[in-house]
Amino acid sequence: MPKAGIIYNDIKPIACRTAQEIEEKLRAYGWEVCLTTGEGGILGYSQPGKPVCHTPIAQLVPPGFESDMEFAIVLGGDGTVLAAFRQVAPAGIPVLTVNTGHMGFLTEAYLNQLPQALDALLQNDYVVEERAMLAVQVWREEGLIWEALCLNEMVLHREPLTSMCHFEIELGSHAPVDIAADGVILSTPTGSTAYSLSAGGPVITPGVPVLQLVPICPHSLASRALVFADNEPVTIFPANPNPLVMVVDGNAGCAVLPEDRVRILRSSYAARFIRLRPNEFFHVLREKLGWGLPHVAKPTSVELP
Repeated sequence: MPKAGIIYNDIKPIACRTAQEIEEKLRAYGWEVCLTTGEGGILGYSQPGKPVCHTPIAQLVPPGFESDMEFAIVLGGDGTVLAAFRQVAPAGIPVLTVNTGHMGFLTEAYLNQLPQALDALLQNDYVVEERAMLAVQVWREEGLIWEALCLNEMVLHREPLTSMCHFEIELGSHAPVDIAADGVILSTPTGSTAYSLSAGGPVITPGVPVLQLVPICPHSLASRALVFADNEPVTIFPANPNPLVMVVDGNAGCAVLPEDRVRILRSSYAARFIRLRPNEFFHVLREKLGWGLPHVAKPTSVELP
């Protein structure tokens, strides 16, 4: 019996209703269906002075979501998609993302396209696109105290955000660099259209094997976004007397003490997106962010009444 999964945002009634409808349809076709919410992929925040509680990356996979699962359907916005990939990427499950939120930059289909999308899934009429993910780790002395999978970006900053920080950063075997800024962003190509874009970083097309480092409001004209190969690990040492806050994909974080170090490397797990049509990245940029829209000239003359 073939098996499919459904991950949905349980605080949105439309996502809950749609999950039930999809489950009933798949079961009618003889499929085994596993359901879970995206809550399991939200890692929560730790506090300075309290024990750091985290779940190892590979243990976030929900029950029943195993490597023999044909596909999973995610119902929600971009936040649910990010949480879902932390749950299923270690099992290598391809995911169809369906937008029930607002922008849905990471989603493949809308609710009104769901019947056609389900038919394509059942007929195996789709391709799988793999996107790079990061393994973000916090080390204290010689012990790993926190880790998470990351599809978009890791952000390290001080609270409040407007306070200047110093970061010593090692990129692979290169000489360390010192950056003075409100914070730093370490982004994948997928995340290049998220926070790093707002902070002045470049857009990177998916599939390019690079990462980018973007300082947030740097206190130097020489500190600008840097793009480098993703086969080199990155280590960040907070050169500050006060704790910092690390946020992964906008919804998970860890307090980073002055003696800690943050290590980021490309994960062996990939986010596997189901594509129902050829993935035209520039079309997505144009539709979601207005990139490349044709310029409309102003009239050369105006007739007064």
